[in-house]
Amino acid sequence: MQRVNIKDTGLDFGALSKRPTTDQIVIHHTGNPYDDDLSAAEIHASHRAKGWSGIGYHYVVRKDASIEAGRPHWTVGAHAYEHNNHTIGIHVCGNFELAEPTGAQIEALSMLIANLCVDYGLPIDGDHVVGHRDLMPTACPGANLYAMLPEIRGKGNWYANN
Repeated sequence: MQRVNIKDTGLDFGALSKRPTTDQIVIHHTGNPYDDDLSAAEIHASHRAKGWSGIGYHYVVRKDASIEAGRPHWTVGAHAYEHNNHTIGIHVCGNFELAEPTGAQIEALSMLIANLCVDYGLPIDGDHVVGHRDLMPTACPGANLYAMLPEIRGKGNWYANN
């Protein structure tokens, strides 16, 4: 299986807790009023400005398919209320109520999901790879990205087995 290249962003966090278990991957989008391409560092700075410990997502998938590290992968996230202690959060840059994810983003996201599911022993299915809206009332990850989750899971399964 091909491994994705994850850019180490060197973000600074205070004390973070170790995630006790990992049984789901949660997909998010930005949801800003415009279609953006924010870096992990920009999201981190924005979240810190709100008094939070920093970026709540573990990974950020940019429009050019680059993948940036957010919160350390082994820590409890801050991306899905009441589900952070057992999930990994992936942020896909853009507002997918307005725009479509790039083809490059879809491929990078699918490959990242394959890597994570293999690493954590998770099936790549609708119970284990979910949109934020599957866990709580929200539009996230946007209608256009959410509609593509079956295709993304299918590609993830292909990457995991090739």
